[in-house]
Amino acid sequence: MSIATKSGDTGQTALIGGERVSKADLRVEAYGTIDELGSVMGFARSICGDAEVRELTKTIQRELFAVSGAVANPLGARKEPPYVTDEMIEALTGHVHRIEATEGLLSDWSLPGEHAAAAAYDVARTVCRRAERAVVRLAGSGEEVPPPVVTYLNRLSDLLWLCGRLLELRAGVDARLRDDEHTGPRWSRAW
Repeated sequence: MSIATKSGDTGQTALIGGERVSKADLRVEAYGTIDELGSVMGFARSICGDAEVRELTKTIQRELFAVSGAVANPLGARKEPPYVTDEMIEALTGHVHRIEATEGLLSDWSLPGEHAAAAAYDVARTVCRRAERAVVRLAGSGEEVPPPVVTYLNRLSDLLWLCGRLLELRAGVDARLRDDEHTGPRWSRAW
């Protein structure tokens, strides 16, 4: 069997369960962006020299298949057991708290690009935020989306930002947006 089934040649694709929809459907856009996120995280992992961050990233990439499945399944909100669990979200939250407690971690805006792997995690964070917006748009259209999906993506974007800052800290890189020549009000950590 070939990957080139030709079933999508007319701009249609199948959701979990077999329903055919346009490739421009909000659901397809949402789970497609989650797929993109997994690929971007794979790139970040491939250039990351930090074993801890690499292993964490690989774990999350595997989880993203479940997150994507929750969105790709029109009945996902009713699926038992759920695709996205409270334990998955609690694990992300635990990593967020652990990393943000790191002594010396940047606690203000960062300027992406001072460290290659950290910049790749910043790209992943922005794709994660786009995936989150796509899922919120899907839910806002009246389609069923399991509520933990948005929570998971929101927490993941925080963690991706922190991974970038952790990599910079461990590499001795100063990626502060503000310095003696560039001052301004302090903003929140992830934004």
